[in-house]
Amino acid sequence: MIKKISFLLFLSIYAFCAVNAQEELSLSKAIQVGLENNYELKIFRKNEEISKLNNSWGAVGRYPKVQFNLVGQEIKNYNETNDYNSLSLTPSLDVSWTLFDGFAVNIRKDKFDDLEQLSKGNTIVAIENKIELIILAYHKILLEKERVEVSRKIMDLSADRYETKKIGKEIGSSVTYDLLQAKNAWLEDRSSFLLQEVNFNNSVRDLNFLLGVQESKTYQFTDEFKPVVDEFKLADLLDKMLAGNSNLKNRYIQEMILKRDIDLARSNFYPNLSLGTGFQGSRTKLKYDGSSSSTSDAHYFYANVSLSFMIFNGNTNRRALQISKIEEEIGKIQTQDIKHSLTNLLAQQFELYNVRLELYKLAQENLEAAELNLSISKDKYESGSINSFNYRDIQIIYQNAALGRLNAIFNLVQSRTALVRMTGGILKE
Repeated sequence: MIKKISFLLFLSIYAFCAVNAQEELSLSKAIQVGLENNYELKIFRKNEEISKLNNSWGAVGRYPKVQFNLVGQEIKNYNETNDYNSLSLTPSLDVSWTLFDGFAVNIRKDKFDDLEQLSKGNTIVAIENKIELIILAYHKILLEKERVEVSRKIMDLSADRYETKKIGKEIGSSVTYDLLQAKNAWLEDRSSFLLQEVNFNNSVRDLNFLLGVQESKTYQFTDEFKPVVDEFKLADLLDKMLAGNSNLKNRYIQEMILKRDIDLARSNFYPNLSLGTGFQGSRTKLKYDGSSSSTSDAHYFYANVSLSFMIFNGNTNRRALQISKIEEEIGKIQTQDIKHSLTNLLAQQFELYNVRLELYKLAQENLEAAELNLSISKDKYESGSINSFNYRDIQIIYQNAALGRLNAIFNLVQSRTALVRMTGGILKE
């Protein structure tokens, strides 16, 4: 007996040390780790770097092009009079610069500015998606953890009842039927408890996947499982959504890009003015058979200005302009569609949040009544005022009430997170 107690004491101390050695993880820290390690976000950030590199005056043709050329040539001439060898080397430095192309340079630069902003906007949308997933995954863990505690409490009650019946069977105050009923209830609750522990461990693995860490890593979760209750107004939420929703912001940028495409198509109707200048030199070495070689040098500078204007090309430029205008109209329709969809979804989420808030309050009251009923029933059962079937029914009522409250909390957190994200406030929080 002493050895058994010592072994149990050792296991308790080991479990206590193992729990205390776990890393503490708050929701804010989980979000920070997830944003740093997530693979998808890393790809978005790399794409953002590419957009930033592309957004330069050199990429849109503002600066001149400078090109160095070097041509070497050797000629061996065989003829009837006098054979000779000719060796020439011709270096050149050419500069070309577009002075005017219908303002296309400035338009392309503005478009690259918009594309860079759109890339940042896509990164923000991805970040918001990931934050929402981490928030829900973290609260899912808290939910499963609380469910484990409810299952443990029900299991402990069944275990006490089972032990009482075993003692009663030994002293003759209980019959085999009551003992078997108590044992079946305990085994059922024990199975539910073990399955709930599996659900908790799986939810931790899901969070670790989102955070980009090893799936076997465990934590002490420091945040409390409770809802943040806000009094939202639909009109205020709508104003915030139209001004702060990241998907809508990206749509506005895409509309601006379509306007840039119209301006680029219109620039084709302007003349093109370009400047060319450079330097070219040559050195030629000539040697006839039977005589000494001779060398001659030549060099010159050049500069030219060219003006080109497309008079007719089968209405290609006109069609391109018309297509750009139609694409802009399509973009505006898509934006209106997204606005309409978001407005409809916002109204649904707002109503769902209010319903879930009321359900949470009802679940809270239901749990308080079930706890009181369970406490009273336990005393009555121990005193023999009610039988084991009535006591078991009350245990089930308490379990359902406790689990219902936990589900109500998670549903409320889910609805509030969706509202905050739709209105563009999830990054601020």
